[in-house]
Amino acid sequence: MRAVVYDQFTAEPEVRDVADPVPSDAGVVVRVETTGLCRSDAHGWLGHDDGIALPHVPGHELVGRIHAVGPAVQRFRVGDRVTVPFVCACGRCAQCLAGNGQVCPNQTQPGFTHWGSYAELVALHDADVNLIPVPESLDAGAAALLIPVPESLDAGAAALLGCRFATAFRGLVHRAGLRSGERLLVVGCGGVGLSAAMIGVALGAEVIAVDIDASALARAASIGVTHTIDSSGLDEAAVLTRIAEAAPAGVQVSVEALGRESTMRLSLLALAPMGRQVQIGLFSSEPTLPLPRIISQELSLHGSHGMPASDYSELLDLVASGALRPQDLIEHRIGLDEAPAALVALASGDRSTGVTVIDVA
Repeated sequence: MRAVVYDQFTAEPEVRDVADPVPSDAGVVVRVETTGLCRSDAHGWLGHDDGIALPHVPGHELVGRIHAVGPAVQRFRVGDRVTVPFVCACGRCAQCLAGNGQVCPNQTQPGFTHWGSYAELVALHDADVNLIPVPESLDAGAAALLIPVPESLDAGAAALLGCRFATAFRGLVHRAGLRSGERLLVVGCGGVGLSAAMIGVALGAEVIAVDIDASALARAASIGVTHTIDSSGLDEAAVLTRIAEAAPAGVQVSVEALGRESTMRLSLLALAPMGRQVQIGLFSSEPTLPLPRIISQELSLHGSHGMPASDYSELLDLVASGALRPQDLIEHRIGLDEAPAALVALASGDRSTGVTVIDVA
């Protein structure tokens, strides 16, 4: 198969022919249709993930058709169109049995623990636990599904459900308990930040977005964000003043989507008493927290590490209703041969608005 491969961290990736993967006993091999270009992939290429073994193929947001099936798989067959959470659970441990597969101690992650989806084929493990069916249309076998899927679900939209939308949804809904009518602050309007903003709008929250990029803020406004704040050239106090002007009664929930200490501080300090922060941005080094504020205002800090396949029904309900349209965030569609340069650009700080997906098939 053809795949994007890098042999050393920060070394130029290249597209080359490598051996086809084979399915594990309980796993499948999927022929990739579309995969997302995600900042987590850039963190991996930069060497920030100690679970990656070289040489490596990145990629963890995907949709495609099953190409081969392991002998222990019962629910899926060759030809089925599927997507998958980026955290694949084992389905057997105490965390999985409690419904928390996203923190499974035996988890596998395509593009991190093993080769990923910047390739024509990708292996996925424990398929019966992790795969999510994506039919051609709502009428094509929908009665057999446990979850609703919208008619003509765009391949790019389906791929994005595996990571950034699922992570944002779990953080906002299952962790922070965002409610209609509350104010949501999103700091950082990259792919996952815009996903969080879009989900907040769909849930009926009043969303405030902060970024240094005017085009990213324009994209946020186009998906229904009520207030946008350009923080370029402003210090922390000035940005907090602008947030307070937009939300005089305070912000109940915030999302930090960049992974920087300064923006994490901002999102915490902007919270009203008893506020809840969702931390999605990944850090290259451990940050310092404003603990006095967290203690005195009884703030809560919630991590979000994806979402188990069994919890996707609420997210897909929103997509099926038309209230949530992940495809509207797709700005660029590229081919596999363009992926190496796009990954390097993302790791170098590329601030393109919207989301880039890689059409493999």
